[in-house]
Amino acid sequence: MKAFFAREQLLHDQSVEFNRGELTAPYESGKRAEMLFSALEAAFPGAARDAAEFPVSHLLDIHDADYIGFLQSAFGEWIAEGRTGDAFPMVWPVHDMRGEKIPNTIVGKISHYSFEISTAITKHSWISARRSAETALSGAQELSRGANMAFSLCRPPGHHAGRGYFGGYCYLNNAGIAAQYLRNEGALRIAILDVDYHHGNGTQQIFYDRDDVFYVSVHADPDTDFPYFLGYADETGAGKGEGFNLNIPLSRGAAWPSYGEALSHALNRIGDYAPDALIVSLGVDTSAGDPLSGFLLTRDDFARMGAAIAALQRQTLFVFEGGYAINDVGGNVVSVLNGFLGAAHSTP
Repeated sequence: MKAFFAREQLLHDQSVEFNRGELTAPYESGKRAEMLFSALEAAFPGAARDAAEFPVSHLLDIHDADYIGFLQSAFGEWIAEGRTGDAFPMVWPVHDMRGEKIPNTIVGKISHYSFEISTAITKHSWISARRSAETALSGAQELSRGANMAFSLCRPPGHHAGRGYFGGYCYLNNAGIAAQYLRNEGALRIAILDVDYHHGNGTQQIFYDRDDVFYVSVHADPDTDFPYFLGYADETGAGKGEGFNLNIPLSRGAAWPSYGEALSHALNRIGDYAPDALIVSLGVDTSAGDPLSGFLLTRDDFARMGAAIAALQRQTLFVFEGGYAINDVGGNVVSVLNGFLGAAHSTP
């Protein structure tokens, strides 16, 4: 197994977060990536690889050109207007407001391109987000060269980023960019299995009208959890994509009996789809004790998850998403990977 990472991903360093009515230290910090990288090095000596660089065209395959331009210039514009600190949104164009308008001021632009208040643009957000996407691309490239599996340690995460918006700690949709890369390399069908605690609203939006990428998500019910306005079971795709979007929301307090049943259903549907490759948006914020979660998965449950995914016998790229119990993130991810590798090696 090869595990890809880029040190530039640590540069993004948001100073504060507004979460559920409180100003807090950011839950999504570089420390979680550092802890995970150390755990990977200890568990899989020699597996770590530096992420390669890729043309920005791979990002434009998924994201709108004006949005990419905004990410590249936003912090510079923020500073040029005489502002200091991190750049946060202020107003969202809801209901009858003109959401298609892009104001000239940077505060207006940030408000246009974001969908929530906890995620800021910082001095290094663009370089970290781009290197995170290139980490996912490096894993996808490894699969295109014939590898059975790879792990991409992506930070910032990606599954909340849509074609033209950021939020939920996400700026570029790493799993989506990797999926399109594999399509460009000749794969006819890709499945994305999202096991993060939160629904990947951005990934769903990107592929909602497509039948060549099947998005399947097991997540917390948006009636009670972020992102609240997408992730319901009746969202099944549109146009050519009808039937190729599957949401399986679970109630808070879900432990392995109910989670495992939902995962089995998700994997059966993916098996019926028969993808050429599988991308797993691997969030381990489903663990008991995660500060942003209400599920109760254990270390052993993560190993079961990895083994169940391996049973599909598909080329598989794991793309790291959430997981905010910093002391547990590394062990939980390693458990998933060990479960996958153990099952894969025992399969005839």
